[in-house]
Amino acid sequence: MKHRDVGLWDLYISFFKIGGLTFGGGYAMLPMLQREVITKHGWVTEEEVLDIYAIGQCTPGIIAVNTATMIGYRKRGILGAIVATLGEVSPSLIIITLLATVLFHVQDVMWVQRAFGGIRVAVCVLITQSVITLAKKSLIDIPTILLYLAVVLATFFFALSPILVVLFAIVFGLCVQAVKRRAS
Repeated sequence: MKHRDVGLWDLYISFFKIGGLTFGGGYAMLPMLQREVITKHGWVTEEEVLDIYAIGQCTPGIIAVNTATMIGYRKRGILGAIVATLGEVSPSLIIITLLATVLFHVQDVMWVQRAFGGIRVAVCVLITQSVITLAKKSLIDIPTILLYLAVVLATFFFALSPILVVLFAIVFGLCVQAVKRRAS
């Protein structure tokens, strides 16, 4: 459902902030995404973010860009998708261009290396916080907890492809739904 009351400029600025303040890739964007599109603007629900993020993870390309594109599309159609995507990637293009010129000359400076070490730790904390928040919404019954444990085993111990794991989760979810329908 597209809402014309969502301004294109608001989409651009929101995703510009997310893209500009997210260090560490797609997972690191979750706290900013939750704060910006759920808490601040109410454009989507937490459940919708989980669905959009899962689809964004399964489709080719950068998770953050896929997610921005899908939310932009939901809010303003194709133009919204384009604007949200541009907002998401603009800071990276600007920052990487500037950093590439500077870092080439200071990459061996100890304080620069330590600063990036600190950023990595902060990103780990932000990802952990988001995972806990999302787990509280996703692990709601015995089947979802069993699926969670199966996915952990499949990815950490058996190194299964994320695509296979997602396909398994889809089939599992459909089977659980079929069993629930038959039981009721």
